[in-house]
Amino acid sequence: MSDYLVITGMSGAGRSTAAAALEDAGWYVIDNMPPSLLTEVADVVGRPGSMHERVALVIGRGGGARVDEALPAIAELRARGHRVRLVYLDAPTDVLVRRFEGTRRRHPIGEGKVGEAIVDERRLLGPIREQADVVVDTGELNVHELRQRVNDLFSDDTEPGMRTTVVSFGYKHGLPLDADLVLDCRFLPNPHWVEALRPLSGLDEPVRAYVMGEKATHAFLDRVDDLIGTLLPAFEDEGKSYLTIALGCTGGRHRSVALAEELARRLRARGTHPVVIHRDLAR
Repeated sequence: MSDYLVITGMSGAGRSTAAAALEDAGWYVIDNMPPSLLTEVADVVGRPGSMHERVALVIGRGGGARVDEALPAIAELRARGHRVRLVYLDAPTDVLVRRFEGTRRRHPIGEGKVGEAIVDERRLLGPIREQADVVVDTGELNVHELRQRVNDLFSDDTEPGMRTTVVSFGYKHGLPLDADLVLDCRFLPNPHWVEALRPLSGLDEPVRAYVMGEKATHAFLDRVDDLIGTLLPAFEDEGKSYLTIALGCTGGRHRSVALAEELARRLRARGTHPVVIHRDLAR
């Protein structure tokens, strides 16, 4: 049986970039795929003697209008015993508007204003987003960062079990769209108000020592550790392939970064191998 990735999401969110990254990682990529042809293509790819064991099918532009065709096709592939994962690329509406205006491209599903077309597409794609195995928020990613994110998720896909990502972020820059669990770290004292620590980050030992020196930090991490210890096996039993845990502070530079690193360390002690992303560290 083959391993399939179905790539979809908002227009302008980076489908082409993701497809290129997957192709470089050794996936057989079919771009601009009409959803109605997913099962037919699988029949061709899955013939005896085929060399393509990992196939990425990128649903083409305007796919929002054909969600009713995509979901049954994905269900049919799974019923045949194939491993199928649905990957949804998303970004905040204001980011998508800037991308379209910057390239002067027409939105594929709208004749009017770009913002209105994006709202319509988001509504149309709602059902498929709800079924996604992993949502990737590309709003804060440039092309190179998106390629790296795709590589982290799918380039070496032989490791068993659920793939876990720990993200630090700043609330003032918006919630990450792809988070499954969001934990608020703003109850801890903020190193930003310590003049010597302000230019540093949670990756620097003085900031880490400041954050970890709080009694409340250890109580918080212990409870989060217990929670995750319960959730990880439960999610895996339910067949969840990807889990993103986000920790937020005000700016995403000090507290959340230090805590994300510590949480990742605890996850490694549990035998998992999390990817750590500090979304707003460079702001």
